[in-house]
Amino acid sequence: MRHPYPIREIARQAGLSTATVDRVLNHRGNVRESTIREVHQAIEDLDRQRTQVRIGGRTFMIDIVMQAPERFSTAVREALEAELPSLHPAVVRSRFHFRETGPPAELIGILDKTAKRGSQGVILKAPDLPEITAAVGRLVAVGIPVVTLVTDLPYSARLAYVGIDNRAAGATAAYLLQQWLGERPGNVLTTVSRGSFRGEEERDTGFRSAMRLARPQRSLVEVTDSDGLDATQRELVLEALERDKDIVAVYSMGGGNLATLDAFATLGRSCAVFVAHDLDQDNTRLLRERRLSAVLHHDLGQDVRRACQTIMRADKALPDDGPTLPSAIQIVTPFNLPPHVSAAPLPG
Repeated sequence: MRHPYPIREIARQAGLSTATVDRVLNHRGNVRESTIREVHQAIEDLDRQRTQVRIGGRTFMIDIVMQAPERFSTAVREALEAELPSLHPAVVRSRFHFRETGPPAELIGILDKTAKRGSQGVILKAPDLPEITAAVGRLVAVGIPVVTLVTDLPYSARLAYVGIDNRAAGATAAYLLQQWLGERPGNVLTTVSRGSFRGEEERDTGFRSAMRLARPQRSLVEVTDSDGLDATQRELVLEALERDKDIVAVYSMGGGNLATLDAFATLGRSCAVFVAHDLDQDNTRLLRERRLSAVLHHDLGQDVRRACQTIMRADKALPDDGPTLPSAIQIVTPFNLPPHVSAAPLPG
């Protein structure tokens, strides 16, 4: 087992003699299996403690840059603040740059300003556009690692993507909708905040592919470019419902679900199945009220913690633990809300 420690240090950590540790490390035999495990455990403990010393007292300034509805950016901020104690002994300071909508130039301006000012890392949720990709390249060129969150920029110089497998999430939504709709006729409304977000594009691809296989005769009606904002969403959904009298279900990839349900109610229409994403305050309320059928959720706290740790690894403050795997997709219904959500009072 390779290690950088003197034998006497391992012996002290394991509570064994240096001779015993030497026999284990050099495979000389005549050592019990339990003693071998103790030596290996001692080395792992020393690795962990060395890491803690390395990051102890260090401050990491991280910029969180996001284009998202306020309800989602607020959820990210709250998740990060809740995870800060788990990042000790390192100290993480955050600068938040949130916007709901606007031209790409505004986001690029924030990224370029960050490149000039300096940062230990950037956590980014942004549209997948060539000019955004170029801005990420400028950050990386000056030594600032970038981690994409929830939606990826795969052709950029970003260090890693943290979030769910969005294509698998879309296929999961199709499976749930078809299970609930069964042989019932009717079309499905799909809502996307903006087509330039790769995460939503991949959800849409996974959903359409799975629906084509399950029930090709069911039409899919798309509403897009609302930025997930309620005022815009409501008008777009009203127009879609007035054009298509056969819409009976919704798959929401980009939010604005209160507005979508309000549009159904305004026209006196019912929504038989409604699958959405993320347990923000709006969706938690709607799920409790049984107005959503299910929410595809991922642990934002775990995601922001992993994003921060990825930035720390880029600075050699944590050991490399291999490639970042997709976050688990949770199917949440009114009956299995996470404890911290189900115990919280409804907002308002």
